[in-house]
Amino acid sequence: MQVSSLNEVKIYSLSCGKSLPEWLSDRKKRALQKKDVDVRRRIELIQDFEMPTVCTTIKVSKDGQYILATVVTFETLSDDYSKIVFLHNDRYIEFHSQSGFYYKTRIPKFGRDFSYHYPSCDLYFVGASSEVYRLNLEQGRYLNPLQTDAAENNVCDINSVHGLFATGTIEGRVECWDPRTRSRVGLLDGALSSVTADSEINSLPTISALKFNGALTMAVGTSTGQVLLYDLRSDKPLLVKDHQYGLPIKSLHFQDSLDLILSADSRIVKMWNKNSGKIFTSLEPEHDINDVCLYPGSGMLLTANETPKMGIYYIPVLGPAPRWCSFLDNLTEELEENPESTVYDDYKFVTKKDLENLGLTHLIGSPFLRAYMHGFFMDIRLYHKVKLMVNPFAYEEYRKDKIRQKIEETRAQRVQLKKLPKVNKELALKLIEEEEEKQKSTWKKKVKSLPNILTDDRFKVMFENPDFQVDEESEEFRLLNPLVSKISEKRKKKLRLLEQQELHEKEEEEEPEGKPSDAESSESSDDEKDWVEEVRKQRRLLHQEEKVKRQEQLREDRQTVLKPQFYEIKAGEEFRSFRDSATKQKLMNKTLEDRLKLEAKNGTLSISDTTVGSKQLTFTLKRSEQQKKQQEAEKLHRQERKTLRRSAGHLKSRHRRGRPFH
Repeated sequence: MQVSSLNEVKIYSLSCGKSLPEWLSDRKKRALQKKDVDVRRRIELIQDFEMPTVCTTIKVSKDGQYILATVVTFETLSDDYSKIVFLHNDRYIEFHSQSGFYYKTRIPKFGRDFSYHYPSCDLYFVGASSEVYRLNLEQGRYLNPLQTDAAENNVCDINSVHGLFATGTIEGRVECWDPRTRSRVGLLDGALSSVTADSEINSLPTISALKFNGALTMAVGTSTGQVLLYDLRSDKPLLVKDHQYGLPIKSLHFQDSLDLILSADSRIVKMWNKNSGKIFTSLEPEHDINDVCLYPGSGMLLTANETPKMGIYYIPVLGPAPRWCSFLDNLTEELEENPESTVYDDYKFVTKKDLENLGLTHLIGSPFLRAYMHGFFMDIRLYHKVKLMVNPFAYEEYRKDKIRQKIEETRAQRVQLKKLPKVNKELALKLIEEEEEKQKSTWKKKVKSLPNILTDDRFKVMFENPDFQVDEESEEFRLLNPLVSKISEKRKKKLRLLEQQELHEKEEEEEPEGKPSDAESSESSDDEKDWVEEVRKQRRLLHQEEKVKRQEQLREDRQTVLKPQFYEIKAGEEFRSFRDSATKQKLMNKTLEDRLKLEAKNGTLSISDTTVGSKQLTFTLKRSEQQKKQQEAEKLHRQERKTLRRSAGHLKSRHRRGRPFH
């Protein structure tokens, strides 16, 4: 049994655990209560309150004696289970009496919900159609359907006071019909009213739940997780409550004694005041919820979950316990807020499959097995004897497991070998020591724990890539860490021990308590002096090293012999002097006007005026030596061809006969 509390409202979960066997004698119960204190606090509950499969609807008969659960939905036409109508997911409608199946018929479209109108004995079916099918049980035939403006209808309900029929559509509207005149008398737009300034809607809300209370109150649930409370005299909701999960509302119920509304989606059951909208309490089961039922006249809540096992919860402030568990009223104050087992140590509950595995099926019907629910109770001593015979090595396995656990505990007390990375071993060892000091310190709870660099993936490369190796000989490192020489020696010793895999546990020296403030101040001042002296020492060493480096550099400069350097000129270019490059660089730095004047002086540029009034510039490009040689070769070639050319003047054409061609 588990106990939860919200807003000082305790909710007792009664569906975890098994009940006590009913066949125990009073003498046995008294004997158990004497020798075991926990037995006195155990509560008899329903033994394995489960169904063969997952159910979507759960209800309690009007007399409170029977709990029913089905796949789609059903309705009890009588006070007990003698007259029940079932709506299946294959369009079939089944009528059952106390003796069993009675009659079966079919509706044209797949049904989703239905309601029974007692004055006219009509069943109203809604589903994947715009029509509401009516089946009269007195005449035994279908009547003309009601034609709605919706494409499909999800839920429906009939007011028990004046008989108003309401259906919720996939367009987010609620249509209200008068069964006497078979005409629509009202229309509510729940989708538009459910959208508020604070709500986040990604799709069109549809009506997923509907429930009347009294003559004028109606609660509407949407597929986006909003619950709307209406007064039938107004088309505006009195309250809009958001579950904040964005899941469809699956069930709505009213609790009149405390003016509460119970609304449930697949994750949570919320109970809130219908006048103020304030949350009274809430319940979050372990599994998803399909339907919720409030036990009539009591504080018990039943849930159909996404598992075959039903959920049973007792809330004392909602009302008394049902008659079949009336002892809860006297024992709720003694319940602890911890889950407790409700199975006696003297008995073992086994199923038929367990008996087959143990080879005890022949004991069924004998005094050794007591039938209970879907299994049997048997003496725990007999169970252990048979199990030992079936598996004689069970004790040896248990003994080996215990020995293995002891060995693991002793290993945990040993000094663990620290695995250091390949790069920056001293830095890793320093971080490990700092982490150990934090764990040993008494103020570790007050300080917010920070992630360790060794285990952080962002600094993973720092201990893998050799390029990130810390250079302890650099000037920056030595000035920032003046005392690193003394500490590094200790760490190097530890590194040698770790590399050699020598596991020696060192005795930890405890810090003396009650140390005077003068000693602390003197030690801190000594540490500051040591630090200053070490910094000065490091600076002197750095100056000496720099001086030695400069002397070595001068010595190398004196020994070096200057050798001439040769440069190669590109083919086709003529070397004039080194001044040409300098003059060319100066020319490039001048403005365009100055360069044009210089080109005009050199004769490579001529400026003339045209007749239109514009300027004409003519540039003479400089030729390289290679281009000049090529031009000279072409000129000589043309002259040679002229000397070799023969005249063709001595050739004359013959006169042809006939008419000349013009």
